[in-house]
Amino acid sequence: MPRMLDVSDAVRAEIGDEEADRLLAGDNAPGSYDCTSCRTPGDSGQERTSTVLFVGDETAVLAFAHAGCLPSQVVQVTEEQLQGAVRSIGGEAAPGEHPRHAAPEPAVLGVTSGLVLIEGELHPALVVEPTGPIARPGTTGGGDDFLPLLIEQGFMPVTALASVPPVLHGWSVLLAVGQLHAVLQPGPHGSQPVAWWQAHQPLQVTDSWRAAANKHQQVLMFAAPVGSIGRQPREDLLRDALDKAAANGRLVAAALPLAGT
Repeated sequence: MPRMLDVSDAVRAEIGDEEADRLLAGDNAPGSYDCTSCRTPGDSGQERTSTVLFVGDETAVLAFAHAGCLPSQVVQVTEEQLQGAVRSIGGEAAPGEHPRHAAPEPAVLGVTSGLVLIEGELHPALVVEPTGPIARPGTTGGGDDFLPLLIEQGFMPVTALASVPPVLHGWSVLLAVGQLHAVLQPGPHGSQPVAWWQAHQPLQVTDSWRAAANKHQQVLMFAAPVGSIGRQPREDLLRDALDKAAANGRLVAAALPLAGT
């Protein structure tokens, strides 16, 4: 049965037309899969699914993701990362093998909502922290480029939470029916905004958070590299972690206009 698969030109170029056509026809594509981005189940027979090819020095691994989580693309990773991911699901991959159901564990963006007090006023905030280092697309180094990539997009380094960060035009936070759906960024070449982060299932926010968002018509987004913030159970602990990350030069921020209500 044909699958609802997206195979990008880049992925097709890597795996070849014959393999791509077999996937689209449903021959080699799984019906059900665990999304390589959000790690929740998907079904390529029922919903649009992206093919994501992780390429190491000697091995390539084809994974699958909800189309709403990731576009179809080729991701360069180190051979060590790729082999470790293959071993972790129970199969040793020999050099040159092209395992079909092995998916590495890419970093996932963790998003926490909370109210942050700045200049005597409560502001709605989203705190974004990946589960692992974020490498610059196309690189194979082991560094973490999460903050530099965001700074290139217009986010500002924060050394103290003393004032509201400037508005980053073109970006927005999508709130609908009191639930958080996505953080949107400008589309390529002036096209419609696209999801920079999208909740697989809409996230509930508190009434006070939503009221503050409606009052200010914007949401403050703070971002820090892995290991900087952690999952804090209370807003006062979240604020303490933000203050510490800012003091250590590990925090960027922007005010994003509110889309929706």
